[in-house]
Amino acid sequence: MGNGTSRITAPGFRWRTSAQAGVSRKPVRLGIDVPLLLAVTTLLVFGLLMVYSASSDYSLMVLGKTPTFMFSRQLIFAGLGIGLAAFLAMFNYHRYQKFALALMAFTVGLLIIVLVVNEVINNASRTLLGGSVQPSELAKIAIVIYLSVWLYAKRDQLSEVGFGLFPLGVILGTLGGLIILQPDISATATIFILGGLMFFLAGGDLRQIALLILIGLVAGWLVYQLSPTGNQRVSEYSLSFEALTRAPMHLSRSLEALVKGGWFGVGIGRADTKLTGLPVPPTDSIFAVVGEETGFAGAITLVTLYILILWRGLRIAQRAPDGLGKLLAAGLSLWIVIEALINMAVIVGLVPFAGNALPFISAGGSSLVVSLAAVGILLNISRLSNQSREEEERTFDAVVNLRWRDRGRRVSRPRRSESANRR
Repeated sequence: MGNGTSRITAPGFRWRTSAQAGVSRKPVRLGIDVPLLLAVTTLLVFGLLMVYSASSDYSLMVLGKTPTFMFSRQLIFAGLGIGLAAFLAMFNYHRYQKFALALMAFTVGLLIIVLVVNEVINNASRTLLGGSVQPSELAKIAIVIYLSVWLYAKRDQLSEVGFGLFPLGVILGTLGGLIILQPDISATATIFILGGLMFFLAGGDLRQIALLILIGLVAGWLVYQLSPTGNQRVSEYSLSFEALTRAPMHLSRSLEALVKGGWFGVGIGRADTKLTGLPVPPTDSIFAVVGEETGFAGAITLVTLYILILWRGLRIAQRAPDGLGKLLAAGLSLWIVIEALINMAVIVGLVPFAGNALPFISAGGSSLVVSLAAVGILLNISRLSNQSREEEERTFDAVVNLRWRDRGRRVSRPRRSESANRR
């Protein structure tokens, strides 16, 4: 049939051409923050590559295992983390209000078990099940979730010391005290920093925040005075200011690796500092391996990806439909980036040795799983925010359509007859 052939249609039915139908079709939306997902995926893939490069000799010579031992474990934990992230991306974050207290109690219980079991690895008791589980990593995401729920519930009472600073101090002091006994100074510092930042973001009183900072400084001084580990790390770090030749081995070998890397690195798998005394290259020192093998270009790309995560996380927080989502998104994104900045700052000598992992990059199952879990929660907040906006758009479109069908006329008002007007 030709183009001019008419079609028989039912009364009131209009045929639409494919071109007309395409005009009104809305673009497909994934419902999640794609830049965040791409940044995390890039870090995860690059991290697996770097663990493979940095762990072969360490697995063989130090752990007495096969060269692919640490890489294989990292692959398994990456799979677990991805599965957990996918689940949490679909798990409504409002439900954490029911489980926050149980999660915190479970975390405190694990930290107590760590001290009781006393499984010593590298002069510290931080792990369970032969080093497979590190509860202090769980404590970081648990404190963000718990504080988000608690601060959101108490948002109208935070100006009162009895409802604001004092309970916050008890929460942070309990977790921090259990972790410092392991000892894990970096995890303790991270938890206190997160607590202060989230109290500020929730609208806490500035005087209480100033008092919290003062308490934190006093606590840090006490750790320096009473903790042999803290005293040793600060003392060794201070020596590096006098002369780099007196710097601790970790810092001197890390700087050596960065210098060898130059602008574009020696190539993936070709670094030699990881083979000649760089402490724990697959975990704490992996940023030094990145600098040597990919150079300044690779290191700055890594920093850019973390900044992108922070930007997208704060963007998600800004668009969140309620205060709970805002606190969760801001707290989780700040936590990931703070961890990364501390790790990289240690390698370049800006802060004393901390011993924390580089998120998505360092070998370590607990760190990788909880970091991916945080990304899953961020994606869920993003998805629900998009759904909320789409519902608002549909409501607006429905109102516009009703007005259009009514030809923009207002509801008619009762009129008096002409004879009544004349009277």
